[in-house]
Amino acid sequence: MSDLPRPLSVLTFNSGSSSLKFGLYRVARDGLVALISGEIETLGDGRCRLRASDAAGASQIDETADMADPAEGIGRLGAVFEGENAPAAIGHRIVHGGPTLRRHCLIDERVLGALDAAVAFAPLHAPAALAVIRYAQQHFAGVPQVACFDTAFHADLPETASTLPLPEELRATGIQRYGFHGLSCQSILRQLGAKVADRVIIAHLGNGASITAVKGGRSIDTSMGLTPSGGVIMGSRTGDIDPGILLYLMREKGLGAAELEDLIDRRSGLVGISGISSDVRLLNRMASSKSGARLALEMFDISVAKQIAGMIVALGGIDTLVFTGGIGENDARARSGIVGRMACFDLELDPERNSRACNPLSAARSRTTVLALPSREDGEIARHTALLAYPVTQAAPVPE
Repeated sequence: MSDLPRPLSVLTFNSGSSSLKFGLYRVARDGLVALISGEIETLGDGRCRLRASDAAGASQIDETADMADPAEGIGRLGAVFEGENAPAAIGHRIVHGGPTLRRHCLIDERVLGALDAAVAFAPLHAPAALAVIRYAQQHFAGVPQVACFDTAFHADLPETASTLPLPEELRATGIQRYGFHGLSCQSILRQLGAKVADRVIIAHLGNGASITAVKGGRSIDTSMGLTPSGGVIMGSRTGDIDPGILLYLMREKGLGAAELEDLIDRRSGLVGISGISSDVRLLNRMASSKSGARLALEMFDISVAKQIAGMIVALGGIDTLVFTGGIGENDARARSGIVGRMACFDLELDPERNSRACNPLSAARSRTTVLALPSREDGEIARHTALLAYPVTQAAPVPE
C-alpha cells in the first residue's frame, strides 16, 4: 500500500446468492485493519437477519426484519457507518464482469451498463451484486465505489488455458475460460509473501470451489470456465459434466433454460448426490450412517484430487499446495481425503498437524509443502478500492 496518500476508511460488500457480507477497514500505507464486520443473511419467508460487530467482538447491530433481499438491509446500516465510521470509499466483489470488464475499476454509468450486460454469465451472483451497488449508491451518495472482479486475477491466462474448444465465431462473442475466486487467490499470494514458491496450486474449497495453478505469481490455469458452475463438484453445482447430458434433458425431458440452470446451480453437486445437504459439516456427521453422505464426500475428494493432478501437469510439477475457503481451511477430513489420493505426486500430510490445522500440514518427507490459509477476499477488495478511489495524486477526505 505504499502508493496510498493517507489512511482511508473503506467499506466492502461481498454479495452471495442469499447473503451479503460487509466490512469496514482502515487502509493505510503499512497495511489494513478490520474495524467492523457483519452479514445480512436470508432467513426465508421474506425475512433477513442483519448483524455486525467491531474488532473487539462488541455487537453494533443485530436485528431481524422483513426484507425480500439482503441488499435492502443496506439502508439499515446508516447508524453503523456514520461519524468516525463513515466510509471514504466502497468496494464490491463482482463475480463476473463479462468480456469487457477484466480489471478492477471505479463504477460509473458505463460500468453499470456493462455489468447489466454481463448478468447472463453469472445469473446466480450478478443480480444480487448489482442490487447491492444500486442500494449503496442511494444510501452513500457521493462516495466513490469500486468494482473488484473475481475474474481479474485470471485475465492474462495463456491462450491454451483461456480458449474453449468451440468455433471461432462463438469464441469471438466472449465465450472463453474466465476463472473465478481471483480475489481469494490474490489474498493467498499476499499471505505467502515475497518468498512464494514458483509452482503453487490454490484449492479454494467452499460451497463454490475451484483449483488454480499459479506459476511465478500468475494464474496459468484454473478449473472454472465461462461461469462459476464448472470445474470440481461443489455444494449444489455440478462442476464439469458431459454436455450431452444437457442435450438429453432438453430433448427427452423437455427441460428449458431456467430448469437447466436450476438443476446445474442449485440441485446438483453434494446436495444432489447425497439427497441430504450441500453442507459438508452435516455430511461429515452423517457419513457413518448415510450412504448418500459417504458417496458425496468421496466423490468430492476424488473430483478435487483429479483437478489438482491436472494443475500439476499444467505447472510441470508442484512446490506448494494451499487449501483455503470454508472447507479447505477448516475440514481436516477433506484435506486428508484429497491428499491421500495423491501419494504418486510425493504429496503427504502429517496426520497430527493436519488435524490441528498447524502449518505446514505436510509430512517432513513430503516434497510438496501443504498449507491451510484463510481466504481474505474482503481485505483485497479494501486495498484495491483505496488505490482506485484515491490515487496518490488525490487527497482523501478521511481524518487521520
